[in-house]
Amino acid sequence: MEAYKKEFIEFMVDSNVLKFGDFTLKSGRKSPFFMNAGGYVTGSQLKKLGEFYAKAIHAQYGDDFDVLFGPAYKGIPISVVTAIAYSELYGKEIRYCSDRKEEKDHGADKGSFLGSKLQDGDRVVMIEDVTTSGKSMEETVPKVRNAADVEIIGLMVSLNRMEVGLGGQVSALDEIKEKYGFEANAIVSMADVVEYLYNKPYRGKIYIDDELKASIDSYYEQYGVK
Repeated sequence: MEAYKKEFIEFMVDSNVLKFGDFTLKSGRKSPFFMNAGGYVTGSQLKKLGEFYAKAIHAQYGDDFDVLFGPAYKGIPISVVTAIAYSELYGKEIRYCSDRKEEKDHGADKGSFLGSKLQDGDRVVMIEDVTTSGKSMEETVPKVRNAADVEIIGLMVSLNRMEVGLGGQVSALDEIKEKYGFEANAIVSMADVVEYLYNKPYRGKIYIDDELKASIDSYYEQYGVK
């Protein structure tokens, strides 16, 4: 496994963002693990998060894009810190844009978006914390494409949960590619997490023991990609 993947898994655990137990997801699925990007709250955590995203996006999509779009709410700080990291690491100015849950009807920045306005010809990288079923893209992609004549070149999430999408046949990330025509990638996958943490102590603790591994396996029997 690449060193940066190990570092990111440790970073998620240290930040108490990747948790194990019993969780009900937005999709309604009952899961033995949960990734909550809202747990990145300190300056140093957010700085590192932006750097991990920037490196992953640079490796996957290169520099030929103009805007990072982070859907509200968790995508907003992620897009901001990644734009900062991109400038610092690669010397390229990338604009950030996010949507609003409620449209603002006053002021100079009224409308449905925060940050930079989307412009015709913009090449956009979507950025999210995690995609479980792909449901969030149903709301976000049409909103972005209706705002201007843009090209969405890809999506980057931090964790690929490796679950089937809404269609129930292929993974959520593969389903996004099939449905919307752009690549979808992740910094790490849940398979990477299990490989790295299963029965291996990290900071003196076993995070994935035999019992939890069995729960994860059972979860993937129901929701995993066949």
